[in-house]
Amino acid sequence: MGVKLARAMGAHVVLFTTSPGKVADGLRLGAHEVVISKNADEMQKHVTSFNFILDAVSAQHDIDAYLTLLKLDGTLVLVGAPEHPLPVSAFNLILPRRNFAGSAIGGIPETQKCSISAPNTSSRRTSR
Repeated sequence: MGVKLARAMGAHVVLFTTSPGKVADGLRLGAHEVVISKNADEMQKHVTSFNFILDAVSAQHDIDAYLTLLKLDGTLVLVGAPEHPLPVSAFNLILPRRNFAGSAIGGIPETQKCSISAPNTSSRRTSR
């Protein structure tokens, strides 16, 4: 859903996955690029390159690895709900002025409203 909505809004969309088998699915959903997050070289190519990251992962994962991908004043919003707290390095937030936020994604009616209105959204380009 996030990939489709961001694409409809004109964003350059990069999808992260741990599974090489999901690359084709990510591209089919509308991602411009798909990065295998377990591949250190692929992740390194994107260090400090994003203004915004939407993290929908509900499993345990290294949140600091994604925070390093944010530019100065970039924001990572967590909408997934891992079972255990995610450790975050304070200096990964403070020195590069990165923001880490959370948000509820809403229920079925809100999700349906987004999926119905997404194609009608005026397109605007966001920088990576």
